Amino acid sequence: MKILVINSGSSSIKYQLINMEDESVLAKGLVERIGIEGSRLEQELSTGEEFEIKQDIPDHGVGMELVIDTLTDEDKGVISDVSEINAVGHRVVQGGDSFDKSVIVDEKVKKEIDRWASLAPLHNPANLMGIKVCEKLMPEATQVATFDSAFHQSMPEDVYMYALPYELYEKHSIRRYGAHGTSHKFVAEQAAKEMGKDIEDLKIITCHLGNGASVTAVKNGKSYDTSMGLTPLEGLVMGTRCGDIDPAIVPFVMEKEGLSPQEMDHLMNKESGFLGVSGISSDSRDIGEAASNGNKRAQLATNMFVYRVKKYIGSYVAAMNGVDAIVFTAGIGENAIDLRERICNDLDYLGIKVDSERNNVRAKITEINADDSKVKVFIIPTNEELVIARDTKLLMDN
Repeated sequence: MKILVINSGSSSIKYQLINMEDESVLAKGLVERIGIEGSRLEQELSTGEEFEIKQDIPDHGVGMELVIDTLTDEDKGVISDVSEINAVGHRVVQGGDSFDKSVIVDEKVKKEIDRWASLAPLHNPANLMGIKVCEKLMPEATQVATFDSAFHQSMPEDVYMYALPYELYEKHSIRRYGAHGTSHKFVAEQAAKEMGKDIEDLKIITCHLGNGASVTAVKNGKSYDTSMGLTPLEGLVMGTRCGDIDPAIVPFVMEKEGLSPQEMDHLMNKESGFLGVSGISSDSRDIGEAASNGNKRAQLATNMFVYRVKKYIGSYVAAMNGVDAIVFTAGIGENAIDLRERICNDLDYLGIKVDSERNNVRAKITEINADDSKVKVFIIPTNEELVIARDTKLLMDN
């Protein structure tokens, strides 16, 4: 069985074609700058061969046609015909409380994805567009939706509710939904495998740290709490998102700066975080370089990020009454050696100790805790595409 995994963004399409017999990636690629000057496709084969196609890609339909043409190309392709693709697994960011697992797409599912688009306006419309394009281009293939929010549907009511008038929850479904669920689920399960234990017997804190970042408390294999909320804005300091702030700041800044609700939302989502504090960049690598060169605001941004992650780890240890393992994943979590160590420093009271030499590694499954650490600490590269493919296969098999 061959499954195509699609992550359709507002101006991009990320894809992987996976052979589920051995879960090998036959090809992976990225179509970017859709509808923008300089659009292109980049693809890498299992052999390591890479190539690039530069051409005008006005919309996602043309982008997906290019993906299919590339995968079936006589010289550079990996399949002879599109009919070899049995199913397409789609990443969808927000499924609200409608979905607690992956589902085969039908008209009702598409309506629900559209209904929840107000909570993920940059993602759900693009995700839905990807589904519709693939339905048109691959009518024989089964379409499956995997939701970033689904893993977090196991959170208890007292954890996911906000202390607002209850009528707002009843009318508008205002509650904590979280994100990055596919990633948190994958790395937690991988950590349990590394420990040789049943995940249902473990308490794990997973740190998905990238330009978007979240921490999740995984208790007995289920999401118990997570740092992102109604939207991905809540929680950690991120590339351009502010994370947790006093809600009263919102009307205060709007009044003082004369901002509309849309402008205030843009400020918190696109102008804050690393970018807003440092004034340099939203990329942690740029911030780290500037901080090492003595830039005080870059140092402040880094310190704020480290402190916020550390605080969430501590709160989740308390919430779960202990922790067996901490996992770092995603761009920063897998590669930022110094930040990982700083986050874990001074947590020895909780039994968390990192070995500096073991920690000196990037993007590789590694146990980095010291020998006398009571808590295991892992680097585990995330693989959301494989989770989507596995869920898609499971639905196909059933």
